[in-house]
Amino acid sequence: MGATREQIARVQQVGYAGWIDEQIAMPRGESRWDYLVGKKYNTADLKNTENGHDAAIWRKMISAPDTLRQRVTLALSEIVVASITGFSASWSNFSGVAHMDLLESQAFGNYRTLLQQVSLSAPMGEYLTYRGNVKMNPATGALPDENYAREVMQLFTIGLVQLNIDGTPKLSGGLQQETYGLDDISGLARVFTGFGYDLAGGDMNSPDYKRRPMAVSANRHESGAKEFLDSSIPAGTDALTSVTRALDIIYAHANVAPFISRQLIQRLVTSNPSPAYVTRVANVFNNDGKGVKGNLSKVVTAILLDDEARNPNRLSDPSFGKLREPVLRFTAWARACKASSPSDAWAIGNTSDPGTRLGQSPGRSGTVFNFFRPGYVPPNSEIANAKMVAPEFQITNESTVVGYVNYMQGVVSRGVGDVKADYSALLPLAEVSENLVNELNLLLAAGQLAPATLNLIKGGIDSMPKTTEAHRLNRIYAALVLVLASPEFIVQK
Repeated sequence: MGATREQIARVQQVGYAGWIDEQIAMPRGESRWDYLVGKKYNTADLKNTENGHDAAIWRKMISAPDTLRQRVTLALSEIVVASITGFSASWSNFSGVAHMDLLESQAFGNYRTLLQQVSLSAPMGEYLTYRGNVKMNPATGALPDENYAREVMQLFTIGLVQLNIDGTPKLSGGLQQETYGLDDISGLARVFTGFGYDLAGGDMNSPDYKRRPMAVSANRHESGAKEFLDSSIPAGTDALTSVTRALDIIYAHANVAPFISRQLIQRLVTSNPSPAYVTRVANVFNNDGKGVKGNLSKVVTAILLDDEARNPNRLSDPSFGKLREPVLRFTAWARACKASSPSDAWAIGNTSDPGTRLGQSPGRSGTVFNFFRPGYVPPNSEIANAKMVAPEFQITNESTVVGYVNYMQGVVSRGVGDVKADYSALLPLAEVSENLVNELNLLLAAGQLAPATLNLIKGGIDSMPKTTEAHRLNRIYAALVLVLASPEFIVQK
């Protein structure tokens, strides 16, 4: 989410593995949900607003001490997507934060547990339209909604094509093989019938039902057999047992480990992990050393400590690294410069506008396919010629490049709302451009700015006056914006 001097010193003191262990052991702080309740956004007059949603999410991304948990939560939110843009009922703000809190609760937990909880959650039932889903109506021929049945396979677990353990497609006669077909979708859709909001003990004028697991209406659930993925759930199986068995069947598929592992590597380390890297992580996903599949604390540790992630030789490898997505450029500035919100309002808001803001806002993906696809290839590019992928480039264009720099120029110098940085540690460095730029190079770009970039930025800063504190602040603002716009910062290695 961003580095600080203190975190760098702590990693140097305890080592990579020690720091990761400390982060995993940290307790979770106040939930996004409790933040909204504390700010009184749960009053009935606000039930049809988005009030507080963005603030609750930005607040943890910027200020929570368990920075690794927040980073993994963001990664999971871009794989198991439920966005406020797709919630059509009341309390969409609480639906959005309930989903993020659920992902955070399992960020270092178990992926199978996460699947179970997500599949029964009211926000996901609403987002992927299976809340209120009913069994087939013989009189009208109406069939159960297939939305979740499709996406839980395509996006959350096994993907579209059969995979080897290293994440590459299995071939038969030189052709890729599909993981499922239309009959599998329709068979699985029968499982996700009969679920609706759990309104017991409350009403819809309070958002509490949005974080309770959905309840079952037995007469609306398909009681017949459900057949999919060469498996069957017998007729007469109750709804909750059917969901558990269905997810067990999907989770047992050999694709789950490489499919999810590769995407987590892409989100956390590099867009084009080698097949060997994927294999090593997928093996940990399949077995954490104690026979447990899906232990995310072990998977994340394996991803971050792998030689492909840590070897300094990768810095000169043109196939290594990833484009830093816009929200992480923002949090890098915010964390490095100790941004805070004295009122605890965190009024950063929706940053989706590509021309005037970041072109991305957490929890606001336009579709279930995330802001960008894991297999996106920029057309007519050297990346395409090299047969590589670059997911984050899907939201990168002329508007977002300029919009980002313009937006950050204002944020750096004025803040946004009352979210403002603390530049007191940089002021003593501001008179000497080399000292200032070197510090920002370390905090924001891990010391990776090329000599030519450093000289260009220092030359710009040296042209600015430095006699007053206002002058020195202007030098800090300029240096920050130039580092934040540099390719060595925007491409994370």
